[in-house]
Amino acid sequence: MMPAHETYDVIVVGAGAGGMTAAAVAAAEGLRVLVIEKTAFVGGTTAWCDGMVWIPANPKMKDVGLSDSITDAVRYLSSTVPEPANAGLRAAFLARGPEAVAYLEANTEVRLQPVKACPDCYPERLGATSGGRVLEPVAFDGARLGAPFARLRAPLPEFTLFGGMMVNRLDIPHLRRAGKSLRSTRRAARLVSEYALQRLRNRRGTTLHLGNALAARLYASLLARQVEILFCADVEDLSMQGDRVGGVIIRHGSRDRPIAARRGVVVATGGFSHDAVLRKRFFPAAAGFVSAASTAGTGDGLRLATTAGAALNTEATSPAYWVPASLFRRADGSRGVFPHTVTDRAKPGVIAINAAGRRFVNEALSHHEFVLAMLRDGNGEPDRPFYLVCDRQFLWSYGLGRIKPFTLNLRRYVASGELLKAPDIAQLAAKIGVNPSVLTATIASYNVDAKQGRDPEFGRGSTIYQRHLGDATHKPNPCVAPILRAPFFAMRIHPADLGTAIGMKVDAQARVLREDGTPVAGLYACGNDMGSIMNGNYPGPGIMLGPALTFGYIAGRHLAEGGAARETAAIDSTTTASEYWIARLRGR
Repeated sequence: MMPAHETYDVIVVGAGAGGMTAAAVAAAEGLRVLVIEKTAFVGGTTAWCDGMVWIPANPKMKDVGLSDSITDAVRYLSSTVPEPANAGLRAAFLARGPEAVAYLEANTEVRLQPVKACPDCYPERLGATSGGRVLEPVAFDGARLGAPFARLRAPLPEFTLFGGMMVNRLDIPHLRRAGKSLRSTRRAARLVSEYALQRLRNRRGTTLHLGNALAARLYASLLARQVEILFCADVEDLSMQGDRVGGVIIRHGSRDRPIAARRGVVVATGGFSHDAVLRKRFFPAAAGFVSAASTAGTGDGLRLATTAGAALNTEATSPAYWVPASLFRRADGSRGVFPHTVTDRAKPGVIAINAAGRRFVNEALSHHEFVLAMLRDGNGEPDRPFYLVCDRQFLWSYGLGRIKPFTLNLRRYVASGELLKAPDIAQLAAKIGVNPSVLTATIASYNVDAKQGRDPEFGRGSTIYQRHLGDATHKPNPCVAPILRAPFFAMRIHPADLGTAIGMKVDAQARVLREDGTPVAGLYACGNDMGSIMNGNYPGPGIMLGPALTFGYIAGRHLAEGGAARETAAIDSTTTASEYWIARLRGR
């Protein structure tokens, strides 16, 4: 399938959250928009993630009686993102993030709601809030998409029940209490019966939550505005008009075909999490090659933009946003990567150990801080082993990795080596490959204080953020319980990324910049193709999607306002970016 037209107002490369936001806004402003997606699905990593969107002082906070201010947000970021780099972009984000939320709710299918009890990651810092800065997508009925529902990237199967049922964070406690509480049993029964009816007509459940709901809402916004989406298409290069980006070159069969963009091109291809060359260049060796991001993120946008003169923003304290992940094989033979974000690490009754068999981190820290501790502990050594260790009571109550709570049969997980099992700690240590006396001492020392809900070594459960990740029903500390009941289990975890922080330099209008600070006319970036405005720091849940939506909105509005006015062509419109820069160097 080829585009219906040879010329559009705006071309967006990539159909993740940032790209679809830019496209939806440009279309809402009356522009003809083409979205080019290299895969067969929309959604990118967003369709797999929790869908959290961090926007300080957002207009939805008042709906739940919460207050916030840009002043407080500035104070908070000054300590959590202390580097001066990208200060102007953070200011633009704080100023226009609330505007973006209001615009999207008024002009698209996007609907967000505040998470009232989701604190910032460093709640003890000046200007932090106990909740409300994090927004989550309102549940969406995928059946509303009709036939295009098949084009929405499905969530990770490990985050669904019964082969395709999604649940939100409020459903999980009820599912755990099903059979123990009449209210929870009724709620669980309703969820399952609704899912059963949905499966009569669809390959998976249509009640969508989390990032899948956000991706679906953005997709619905494009469909409502009749935005054309070209699937399974590769952009070979950018076409130039003088020193302005005037469109793209796509591959069609054995021929390259130019498509013009009157206003500009937005690159939002998802960063470079799966590009081995760029990972080796920017990532620490200890990070290895594990990623929980969409496999489509192979650096396409960065390569396209740099041929047009774009500069990379490498001023980042961390080149990526991290998460500990466990690896496994699915029934179809594909490799699975399970990100340990909120389901197990901070719950009471599990600890993380290093290659020596000792604890090395407060397990209830943010997933980003957790992996930074892994990287520090490894002293730069690649493939250094780390494990989560628990007992049968923990595994039954909370699960571990992709193993869900109340799993009766663990044989296949043990047989594959994904889960290590032993009747006592000494034998578990032998299977892990650590000194039995060291691991025994580690757990014994932890248990002494854990029986009273204390963790003097790392202070686990000492902040409202950590307690938010724990089990509120467990007293006295929702994050701490002893490890006592045999058999005992261990699961290996690896440093993994959720998305890259290094990307293109942009200005406050989302325009891509050259090394000299001047904008590349007609070229915009958002999402993980844009360098992180947080410089690789992680101040709050949703600090990738928050800027992605905001700068996608900014790009769409700037394009609609004529910010990328056409310039007189110095070279014909089919000149590629590579050819243009060669010509410029030769003085043409």
